[in-house]
Amino acid sequence: MFVLDGIFSDETGGYPSGTYIMNPPGSSHSPFSKAGCTLFVKLRHLGSDQVEREVINTKTAHWCQGMVPGLTVMPLMRQGSGSTLVRWAPQTYFNPHKHYGGEEIFVVDGVFEDEHGRYPADSWIRSPHMSLHQPFSKDGCTIFVKTGHLMA
Repeated sequence: MFVLDGIFSDETGGYPSGTYIMNPPGSSHSPFSKAGCTLFVKLRHLGSDQVEREVINTKTAHWCQGMVPGLTVMPLMRQGSGSTLVRWAPQTYFNPHKHYGGEEIFVVDGVFEDEHGRYPADSWIRSPHMSLHQPFSKDGCTIFVKTGHLMA
């Protein structure tokens, strides 16, 4: 789950916008929000190696240099792999590449682009196994990316 707006709560506490919460497969919780919230929720994509709950405040967590100038990345899982926030500075261009196991992108803010289209905030893109694209952002953006889980 990624809290986009407001405060999401459950029995363990309250989580403001910018919080990433990973509840492992088979877990349960009692969600609520007193003032309301907007969430991005991705279900049934975790591996068997993701067994402990993780909570990350992305507003204070560390960003790392990405593979090209203008990209910074924030891995969102200490267990397993595949979920990452990627921040694109304006006028950032990435190399053409294929996605083994596919890729899903949620545009958190700004505008993400590739040769197939222009995707503003709140856009959802799902690309199948071995899909090819050359992404860029003229305006800058932040995207949530999940890779490698679309083999079927």
